[in-house]
Amino acid sequence: MTMISKYSPALFPASILLASCSATANVDTEAAEAEPTLKIEEMGTYAEPWAAAFVPGTETLIITQKTGEILGYDTTTGREFTVTGAPEVDYGGQGGLGDVAFLPSEAADNVGERAIYLSWAEAGSAGNRGAVVGRGTINCAAEADCAIEGLEVVWRQTPKTGRRGHYSHRIRFSPDEQYMFVTSGDRQELEPAQDTSNNLGTIVRLNLDGTPAAGNPLADQGGVTAQIWSYGHRNPLGFDFDADGRLWDIEHGPAGGDELNLVEQGANYGWPTRSYGEHYNGDDIPDHTEDDGFNKPAIHWTPVIGPGDMIFYRGEMFGAWKGNALIAGLTANAIVRVEIDDDKASEAARYEVGGRIRSIDEAADGSLWVLEDGENARLLKLSAQ
Repeated sequence: MTMISKYSPALFPASILLASCSATANVDTEAAEAEPTLKIEEMGTYAEPWAAAFVPGTETLIITQKTGEILGYDTTTGREFTVTGAPEVDYGGQGGLGDVAFLPSEAADNVGERAIYLSWAEAGSAGNRGAVVGRGTINCAAEADCAIEGLEVVWRQTPKTGRRGHYSHRIRFSPDEQYMFVTSGDRQELEPAQDTSNNLGTIVRLNLDGTPAAGNPLADQGGVTAQIWSYGHRNPLGFDFDADGRLWDIEHGPAGGDELNLVEQGANYGWPTRSYGEHYNGDDIPDHTEDDGFNKPAIHWTPVIGPGDMIFYRGEMFGAWKGNALIAGLTANAIVRVEIDDDKASEAARYEVGGRIRSIDEAADGSLWVLEDGENARLLKLSAQ
């Protein structure tokens, strides 16, 4: 377990040498020399973008904006267009339109219609709201705009609350595409993360139709409890499977204590009973101890990096990064690269690109497509030169 301090490398206007690392990180000279030179290209601007994903088998990037719009961007021609069929969202605070995800196996060139999964904040009664996941189909005909049809809610956070934060609602599919995993934040309610009668503060494992997957650790209890894969989470805003098929999540701590976790079946990660941070009002939260009964983070950060998203890099363009976790840093204003060694993790480097980083995706050629956060947020293409 390693605690990493914030470190900000120098930024050069056109392209930057990727060679930043934490003062406490262990980086040898040979590894530092292997860092490629990064080419950064600005491809457009968006209003409060939240997530992006490539339509399988295409060069089309689908981008969600928190206010409820879905946009398409053809990365080969630069053509931008509106995707019709977006859901009605409850916009405000941290809520609105969230993640977008596709099944990678639906990549055949002759397939025009593919499944699409979206998450968003849904209004309830009496001012309450909660995250949902919807499934529909998207049709992107050749040289035409894309349309979403038949979008139906297949999963809901339970219960809805009056708060406007910590929805989390990231979507990932298991490597065999048999299951859908969804992060469900604690909705700023804290204690429900330790109460398995609800699905707040959890990661859930579902069938592709949103029903609880057989073999979940609490399946015999039925209801929303049967959805739970792990619990004791605060606000996990990114997760991905590594090359060995293991699931990792990155989540916001309170004041301090952002953490990367190896997510295991039935495990409890301690929030809000234990954390390496403290409450925003300065009240103490006990740190983890070896005998506290909770799963411990593989790495944690104080000061925080403010994670927005994460992927495991699989490509060849940045060959030295293969198998590393790349984390979009909102507070760090950088991409944070983490090396994994079995169940341990260590920060290797940070790469500033000029602003708060909301999302990160890998294209088929190994380039990275990064979205900044907020109004007039840039879409950036990162490639090696």
